[in-house]
Amino acid sequence: MVKRFFFRRHKPAPASTPKPEREAARLEAARGRILVEESRELVLVLDDEDRVLGASRRARETIEGLEEGAPAPASLLREDDAQTTFAIPYEIGGRWEKLLYVRDAGDLAAYEELRAGFTAAVSHELRTPLARLLALLETALLVGEDPKELIEQARAEVGQIGELIDDILFLSELESGRELVALGSTHALPLLVEVAEGLEERAARAGMTIAVEGDDDAALPLRPRMIRVVAFNLASNAISYAGPGAHLTLSVLQEDDQVVLSAADSGAGVDEVHLPRLFERFYRADRARSSRGTGLGLAIVKHVVSSAGGTVEASGGRGVGLTIRCAFPAADGRADPRRA
Repeated sequence: MVKRFFFRRHKPAPASTPKPEREAARLEAARGRILVEESRELVLVLDDEDRVLGASRRARETIEGLEEGAPAPASLLREDDAQTTFAIPYEIGGRWEKLLYVRDAGDLAAYEELRAGFTAAVSHELRTPLARLLALLETALLVGEDPKELIEQARAEVGQIGELIDDILFLSELESGRELVALGSTHALPLLVEVAEGLEERAARAGMTIAVEGDDDAALPLRPRMIRVVAFNLASNAISYAGPGAHLTLSVLQEDDQVVLSAADSGAGVDEVHLPRLFERFYRADRARSSRGTGLGLAIVKHVVSSAGGTVEASGGRGVGLTIRCAFPAADGRADPRRA
């Protein structure tokens, strides 16, 4: 439910204003309120005397002393080393108002640091398969080599590069909010079965088996596509790293006031010291296996789960397998399996 905030009432439209025009004006005003309310930025609407007419939810939750109808805190109206402000004045109804955007300077510095780190990591991750691809192509030119086999290996490297780029773009869409995560509730078990069947051949090539179990009525607060994304990445991680002879169980179970989606394998596992870092971008507990997977699968899982109000954790150890547990608050309402 959208929490509405107060805007000072404007002079009522004259009775002679045609009804369609009044309705269009009402809708336009409603859109404007929602745009400000749902902004991820610290946004304020001020009158010509710097009194607060409205504010975004984030601004109300972040700025102390913010009260609609009262003067804006003086600290917001000046720009200093700790804060930057950006004002957009406009005239409406014969009077001047302004939109005020407030940003902590530290936020921008942290963003730049994160962006630089991510760019460096992407460059590194792309450089490795590109170097292998170049080596394979150069080897194929040597006398006595089997070019057909080398070309097939090169094709596999190109495929991995494509997967990496796809994951980077998808994660970017998730973080920018362009890819919607939560929408209603969805019965998860049929989707887990669908994902497992789609990965059956790939799992067989890796020498492992997949089983699915769970409650038929268990519903997750995610769109079906996002449940597939989570299940696919959990299973793909196990296929890439569990090792031959391992068994993976995908399950969804109702536990008290939570619904838990988990992936538990009986494979090689990782040392416990690595468990908290498995959800970092490009982090691999064993760099020798860096050619397997993109290093973004579990980061995508964590982002989707967290965006839907859930938590994710890893448990296990070297030689005893790995379990990834995604816990969600129980979805309200009836699940709609038709949502796409």
